[in-house]
Amino acid sequence: MAATQRMAAGVALAAAGATALAGCVIGTTGSREGMRKVAGAPAPGSAVRLIGDGSTAYTGAQPHLPGPERLKSGEKPPQFVVFSWDGAGEDSQKLFSHFRKVAKANNATMTYFLSGVYMLPEEKRDMYKPPEHSPGRSDIGFNDENGIRNTARQLRLAWLEGNEIGTHFNGHFCGDEGGVGQWSVDEWKDEIAQAKAFVKSWKTNAGLKQEPPLPFDYDKELIGARTPCLEGRKNFMTAARDLGFRYDTSGADDQVWPGKKEGLWDLSMQHVPFPGHSYEQLTMDYNFMVSQSGTQTQGDPDKFGEWGDQMRDGLLLGFRRAYDGNRAPLIIGNHFESWNGGTYMRAVQEVVERVCTRAEVRCVSFRQLVDWLDAQDPRVLAQLRTLKVGQAPRHGWESFLAASPAPAPRGVPGAPPVRP
Repeated sequence: MAATQRMAAGVALAAAGATALAGCVIGTTGSREGMRKVAGAPAPGSAVRLIGDGSTAYTGAQPHLPGPERLKSGEKPPQFVVFSWDGAGEDSQKLFSHFRKVAKANNATMTYFLSGVYMLPEEKRDMYKPPEHSPGRSDIGFNDENGIRNTARQLRLAWLEGNEIGTHFNGHFCGDEGGVGQWSVDEWKDEIAQAKAFVKSWKTNAGLKQEPPLPFDYDKELIGARTPCLEGRKNFMTAARDLGFRYDTSGADDQVWPGKKEGLWDLSMQHVPFPGHSYEQLTMDYNFMVSQSGTQTQGDPDKFGEWGDQMRDGLLLGFRRAYDGNRAPLIIGNHFESWNGGTYMRAVQEVVERVCTRAEVRCVSFRQLVDWLDAQDPRVLAQLRTLKVGQAPRHGWESFLAASPAPAPRGVPGAPPVRP
C-alpha cells in the first residue's frame, strides 16, 4: 500500500471556540433500527475538564452516539456499512472537512484513523523515535502549524458529530527494511504509545496553546486501528489486545459476519465484485487504483471516469449482495487522496449518498459496530456466521433467528435497565 502523501499546509480555518464544546455535553440521537436513543452526561462538576496540557479534555459522553440493542427473536439484522479513512488529516485538499459534511448530510458516521505525526510539527520531528528507524524518520512526513490547527478542528467537529477517532500509527513504514511487518509486540506498543502522546500534547508541541482542546480522552477513545499496508497484523493484534483495544481492521476477508481473533473483533475489509473482471477486489481505494493504473497515482485522464465508476459499482454490488443476502456488515477503507484525478473520492461519495439513507441501513463507525456486536447473544452471532457470502436465510429471517436469545447480563450493552 502506498504511503499517504505528505501533509500540505492547509488553508487556515477559524478555530472553534471553547463554547463549541458546551454543545457536546448533552446530546440525543435520532432513532435508528438496532440502536437506541441516549443522552450524553456532563462531566462531573464541569462541562470541560482538561487533560494534561489541555490538548484533550473530558467533556462527557459522546453526542449523537446511539446505544445498541439486542436483536429480538426473528428480527432481521440491520445492514451495517462502515466507511473508514486511513491517515486522516486536513490538508489543502480539505477532504476531511468535505466528507464530514457528506456523512452528516446522509445520516452517516465514520471512523477516522489519525496518523499521530500529523499532530507533530516538522521542527519537532526528532521527538518521534520509530521502531527500526532513526529518530525523526517518517515515510509520510510531518505537519506544520496550520495543518495541525486545521486537523485538530476537524477531529474536534468529527467527534462532536458522533464519528470515531482511531489511529493509523505514525510513520507508515512498509516493506522489508524495518517495516511494520517486522515489528515485535513491544515495538508495536511503543509505536502506539507515541501516537497517543502526539495527540495528547499537540498544543504544546505546535505552540497552539490558545486553541480549544480535542473533546475526548484519547486513552479511552482509541479502541481500534488499521496497520499500514495491512502488514504486521499478528504482532499488532497481540499488542492491541494487551492494551485493551476492541477491534482490528487490518485484514482481508469475504462478506461474512465477523468473529473475534486474538480477543479482538476481526473487522477486516472485504472482497466485492470488480466490474469487468473475473476476480473480486478489496474494498479500498488504493487496491482499485493499483488494479487500474498500477502504482502510478495519476494515470490516463481519459480513464478517470471509468475507473471511479468501477469502484463505485463494485462497492454497490457488494452492498446489494449483503443487503439482499446475509446482511454481513460491509467494511470499506479509503485515503484522503486525489489519486487518478480524485475519481475514488467521487466514487465513495456516490456510494454514501446511495446507501446510507436507505431503509434498514446503518452507516456507522467501527465503535458503533462493535458496540452492537458486543450487545448480541453470542448464539445469534454464531448463527449469522453460518450464512455464506450473499446467502439469505432459506426460509426467511423470522424462522432463521426464531429461537429466543438469552437475556443480556446486567450491566452490558443491550441489557434491560436495573430496576430498584
